[in-house]
Amino acid sequence: MNSATSPSRLAQLLVDAHRERSPLGELNADLQPTDKNAAYQIQQDILRLRGVTPGGWKIGSKSPTGPIQGSPLPQDCLFASASEFARAAYPPPGVELEIAFRFNRAFTPREEAYSDDEVMAGIGEMATTIELVSSRFAAWPKIEPLTQLADLLNHGALIVGEFVPYDDSFDFVNPTLELTLNGVSIVPSAVANPAGDPRRLLPWLVNHHTGQGLTVPREFVITTGSYTGIFLAESAGQVQGRIQGLPAISLTLV
Repeated sequence: MNSATSPSRLAQLLVDAHRERSPLGELNADLQPTDKNAAYQIQQDILRLRGVTPGGWKIGSKSPTGPIQGSPLPQDCLFASASEFARAAYPPPGVELEIAFRFNRAFTPREEAYSDDEVMAGIGEMATTIELVSSRFAAWPKIEPLTQLADLLNHGALIVGEFVPYDDSFDFVNPTLELTLNGVSIVPSAVANPAGDPRRLLPWLVNHHTGQGLTVPREFVITTGSYTGIFLAESAGQVQGRIQGLPAISLTLV
């Protein structure tokens, strides 16, 4: 892979697919990211080409001890609760119920990595979020993992509920929750965040972002993975989510 040109070439294709609502087909081999560094560079190129700044991050892991990955969230893809979305603009679309955090301080780039204790002490607020999962590829989900990572980890939009002060005694592993579409539960039989306690993801995010020479500001919304898997909404209607102890959240698909 020609790292000097290919990230921007793929980034431009992804930006065009997003703008034109025209999913991409199979990529040429020379456009595929060959490692995570290339995929993360493509993420940055996408934001640059779209002319937007990050408003936060989505982060996750497939197991409580597994590797962590994430993607910056374009500022123009963050929405308040009760927003309305056209299903056609977010194919497939997928719905995920999550918890997000904001810090009570900024983390600036430095040579020394931030410790877990420093990051945990910096958690200031938490909220319920719903992510709309959307891919720029027609064959999703049968897309190479690194290519999905480059494609902002299949991010479409993030609906952000009301933030409340952080409570370290909150049950982040087994919260009581509800998620409905038109009043019908869409919660799977097993409810869990595959990362376990999602707070474990935060030090990685801080060190990854600052390692790129960028500051993590206090206002960043950091959403930390789905408790409800992904539900593909095949019909329009109102989605309502609630995690006990946090303000409720909703959106409308039209």
